[in-house]
Amino acid sequence: MEILQTAFMQRALIAAVLVGITAPAVGIYLVQRRQALMGDGIGHVAMTGVGLGFLLSTSAIWTATLVSVVGAVTMELIRAYGRTRGDIALAMLFYGGMAGGVLLINLAPNGSTGSLSTYLFGSLSTVSPADVTAISLLAAFVVLVTVGLRRQLFAVSQDEEFARVTGLPVRALNLLIAVTAAVTVTVAMRVVGLLLVSALMVVPVAAAQQITRSFVVTFVLSVVIGTAVTLAGTVTSYYQDVPPGATIVLIAIGVFVVLTALATPLARRRARALRAAETAAVPDAAAPDVAAAGVDVPAARRTAGDVTV
Repeated sequence: MEILQTAFMQRALIAAVLVGITAPAVGIYLVQRRQALMGDGIGHVAMTGVGLGFLLSTSAIWTATLVSVVGAVTMELIRAYGRTRGDIALAMLFYGGMAGGVLLINLAPNGSTGSLSTYLFGSLSTVSPADVTAISLLAAFVVLVTVGLRRQLFAVSQDEEFARVTGLPVRALNLLIAVTAAVTVTVAMRVVGLLLVSALMVVPVAAAQQITRSFVVTFVLSVVIGTAVTLAGTVTSYYQDVPPGATIVLIAIGVFVVLTALATPLARRRARALRAAETAAVPDAAAPDVAAAGVDVPAARRTAGDVTV
């Protein structure tokens, strides 16, 4: 295939697969915690890390990871302890991250606002071998955490008080989720972009939830959807010369719409079956009362049927 004959597309496809796996794997916990927009906030903060990488002439992925982790931990602490003015503090953190990124990248010797756009919206041609190595290491950390600690993270995401009663280290697990989300943002920024990475964390999970009921099945299906849309968006971007991040997100939203349309009649069919089962169970529930009154149950049912007809 032509697309596999170019080195930069080979690297882009590897990065796309890793992003497709890691983003929904973290996003399912954020959705459970009702923090679907946390990835968006971390993406804003990561812009300062990108600008710092340009200023120091080093890998922007590692500096963005460092700054994102600090920002994510700060966000989690504000969420936990910021009772009154936490939303204002978060807003300042987000906007400060954007402003810091723009300022630092313009102060860099070879930096410009145009250089920042490849990190904001993703770029296939800029994924270097060093980026693939960094993305692979960070993705391995994300998968290790989200799969290895899935029971503990699920318990904390569902009910913090119950998790605390059972003896789980709730504060440490909350911080771990925040750190893992921050790492995922830097993994995805080369392919999807910092401004769109939150969508890839949330949309595949929301799409999977339309047709699944258990956590494990939702987890697996959301990863499958995430991987499929990132690969489809990357290939489409190559052949049609369109931005990869926007293409991936739009395909993911299309999958969500299709699964929602398919799930609606299934939900109605389940509801009708449930109502039918409840209706059928009513005579059986009333039967002991009739028997206790000394009436023959089959005869009572036949009489009721004659009256209904």
